[in-house]
Amino acid sequence: MKLDKIDTAILIALQENARTSNVDLANRVGLSPSACSRRIEHLEKNGTIEGYQALISNKALGQTITSIVHITLDRQSGADYEAFEKAVSDCPYIVACFLMSGEHDYVIRVNANDMEHFEYIHKHWLSTLPGILRINSSFAMRTVVNRANIDITAVE
Repeated sequence: MKLDKIDTAILIALQENARTSNVDLANRVGLSPSACSRRIEHLEKNGTIEGYQALISNKALGQTITSIVHITLDRQSGADYEAFEKAVSDCPYIVACFLMSGEHDYVIRVNANDMEHFEYIHKHWLSTLPGILRINSSFAMRTVVNRANIDITAVE
Protein backbone atom coordinates (compact mmCIF):
# COMPACT_ATOMS: atom_id res chain seq x y z
CA MET A 1 0.00 0.00 0.00
CA LYS A 2 1.29 3.44 -0.93
CA LEU A 3 1.08 6.10 1.75
CA ASP A 4 0.46 9.69 0.71
CA LYS A 5 1.78 12.77 2.54
CA ILE A 6 -1.29 13.04 4.77
CA ASP A 7 -1.18 9.35 5.76
CA THR A 8 2.50 9.77 6.56
CA ALA A 9 1.83 12.89 8.65
CA ILE A 10 -0.92 11.07 10.56
CA LEU A 11 1.35 8.10 11.28
CA ILE A 12 4.21 10.34 12.42
CA ALA A 13 1.89 12.25 14.75
CA LEU A 14 0.36 9.06 16.18
CA GLN A 15 3.82 7.58 16.80
CA GLU A 16 4.75 10.72 18.73
CA ASN A 17 1.54 10.65 20.77
CA ALA A 18 -1.20 8.13 20.05
CA ARG A 19 -3.39 9.82 22.66
CA THR A 20 -3.60 13.11 20.78
CA SER A 21 -7.19 14.17 20.16
CA ASN A 22 -8.66 13.74 16.71
CA VAL A 23 -9.24 17.50 16.51
CA ASP A 24 -5.58 18.27 17.29
CA LEU A 25 -4.43 15.59 14.86
CA ALA A 26 -6.72 16.91 12.13
CA ASN A 27 -5.40 20.44 12.62
CA ARG A 28 -1.81 19.18 12.51
CA VAL A 29 -2.26 17.34 9.20
CA GLY A 30 -4.61 19.87 7.57
CA LEU A 31 -7.84 17.88 7.49
CA SER A 32 -11.29 18.22 9.01
CA PRO A 33 -11.81 16.01 12.08
CA SER A 34 -14.23 13.74 10.19
CA ALA A 35 -11.83 13.31 7.26
CA CYS A 36 -9.00 12.59 9.69
CA SER A 37 -11.11 9.95 11.47
CA ARG A 38 -11.86 8.28 8.13
CA ARG A 39 -8.16 8.21 7.25
CA ILE A 40 -7.23 6.66 10.61
CA GLU A 41 -10.01 4.08 10.27
CA HIS A 42 -8.73 3.19 6.79
CA LEU A 43 -5.14 2.86 8.09
CA GLU A 44 -6.41 0.57 10.86
CA LYS A 45 -8.56 -1.57 8.57
CA ASN A 46 -5.83 -2.09 5.96
CA GLY A 47 -3.34 -3.13 8.66
CA THR A 48 -1.02 -0.14 8.44
CA ILE A 49 -1.89 0.67 12.06
CA GLU A 50 -1.79 -2.62 13.92
CA GLY A 51 -2.80 -1.23 17.31
CA TYR A 52 -1.97 1.20 20.08
CA GLN A 53 0.17 0.52 23.15
CA ALA A 54 1.52 2.19 26.23
CA LEU A 55 5.30 1.84 26.47
CA ILE A 56 6.02 0.70 30.01
CA SER A 57 9.45 1.12 31.53
CA ASN A 58 11.24 -2.14 32.35
CA LYS A 59 13.01 -0.27 35.12
CA ALA A 60 9.67 0.75 36.66
CA LEU A 61 8.68 -2.92 36.66
CA GLY A 62 11.96 -3.92 38.29
CA GLN A 63 13.15 -5.73 35.18
CA THR A 64 16.91 -5.13 35.04
CA ILE A 65 17.87 -8.10 32.84
CA THR A 66 17.29 -8.36 29.10
CA SER A 67 18.24 -11.68 27.58
CA ILE A 68 18.44 -12.61 23.92
CA VAL A 69 17.78 -16.33 23.67
CA HIS A 70 18.65 -18.38 20.58
CA ILE A 71 16.60 -21.55 20.22
CA THR A 72 17.31 -24.50 17.95
CA LEU A 73 14.61 -27.15 17.57
CA ASP A 74 15.35 -30.83 17.21
CA ARG A 75 13.05 -31.06 14.15
CA GLN A 76 11.83 -28.47 11.66
CA SER A 77 8.37 -29.57 10.58
CA GLY A 78 5.22 -27.51 10.43
CA ALA A 79 3.78 -29.28 13.46
CA ASP A 80 6.99 -28.71 15.45
CA TYR A 81 6.96 -25.00 14.64
CA GLU A 82 3.27 -24.76 15.49
CA ALA A 83 3.65 -26.48 18.88
CA PHE A 84 6.67 -24.36 19.77
CA GLU A 85 5.00 -21.09 18.74
CA LYS A 86 1.84 -21.92 20.68
CA ALA A 87 3.91 -22.58 23.82
CA VAL A 88 5.92 -19.37 23.31
CA SER A 89 2.73 -17.31 23.01
CA ASP A 90 1.59 -18.71 26.38
CA CYS A 91 4.80 -17.69 28.19
CA PRO A 92 4.30 -14.34 29.95
CA TYR A 93 8.05 -13.65 30.19
CA ILE A 94 8.74 -13.73 26.44
CA VAL A 95 8.32 -10.21 25.06
CA ALA A 96 9.37 -10.96 21.48
CA CYS A 97 9.92 -14.06 19.37
CA PHE A 98 11.18 -14.28 15.79
CA LEU A 99 11.33 -17.27 13.44
CA MET A 100 14.79 -17.06 11.89
CA SER A 101 16.75 -18.25 8.92
CA GLY A 102 20.31 -19.31 9.54
CA GLU A 103 21.92 -21.03 12.50
CA HIS A 104 19.02 -20.87 14.97
CA ASP A 105 15.32 -21.47 14.47
CA TYR A 106 14.10 -18.74 16.83
CA VAL A 107 15.38 -15.69 18.64
CA ILE A 108 13.49 -14.70 21.77
CA ARG A 109 13.77 -11.62 23.99
CA VAL A 110 13.09 -12.13 27.68
CA ASN A 111 13.01 -9.51 30.42
CA ALA A 112 13.68 -10.57 34.03
CA ASN A 113 14.05 -8.91 37.40
CA ASP A 114 17.52 -10.36 38.07
CA MET A 115 19.60 -13.46 37.36
CA GLU A 116 17.69 -15.54 39.90
CA HIS A 117 14.44 -14.60 38.16
CA PHE A 118 15.96 -15.44 34.75
CA GLU A 119 17.05 -18.82 36.12
CA TYR A 120 13.45 -19.46 37.17
CA ILE A 121 12.20 -18.46 33.68
CA HIS A 122 14.82 -20.67 32.05
CA LYS A 123 14.08 -23.67 34.24
CA HIS A 124 10.28 -23.46 34.34
CA TRP A 125 9.44 -21.94 30.96
CA LEU A 126 12.19 -21.90 28.35
CA SER A 127 13.52 -25.41 29.05
CA THR A 128 10.01 -26.82 28.92
CA LEU A 129 9.19 -25.45 25.46
CA PRO A 130 8.44 -28.32 23.06
CA GLY A 131 11.02 -29.64 20.61
CA ILE A 132 14.08 -27.81 21.90
CA LEU A 133 17.48 -29.15 20.95
CA ARG A 134 19.57 -26.22 22.17
CA ILE A 135 19.15 -22.94 24.09
CA ASN A 136 21.79 -20.23 24.08
CA SER A 137 21.25 -17.08 26.15
CA SER A 138 23.12 -13.79 25.99
CA PHE A 139 22.55 -10.83 28.28
CA ALA A 140 22.36 -7.20 27.24
CA MET A 141 24.79 -5.00 29.14
CA ARG A 142 22.89 -1.84 28.19
CA THR A 143 20.37 -0.66 25.63
CA VAL A 144 21.84 1.31 22.75
CA VAL A 145 18.76 1.52 20.50
CA ASN A 146 15.29 0.17 21.21
CA ARG A 147 12.87 1.80 18.81
CA ALA A 148 9.18 1.36 19.22
CA ASN A 149 8.68 3.77 16.33
CA ILE A 150 10.13 3.81 12.87
CA ASP A 151 11.15 6.77 10.74
CA ILE A 152 8.30 6.63 8.25
CA THR A 153 9.99 9.18 6.01
CA ALA A 154 12.94 6.79 5.55
CA VAL A 155 10.67 3.97 4.29
CA GLU A 156 10.71 3.69 0.53
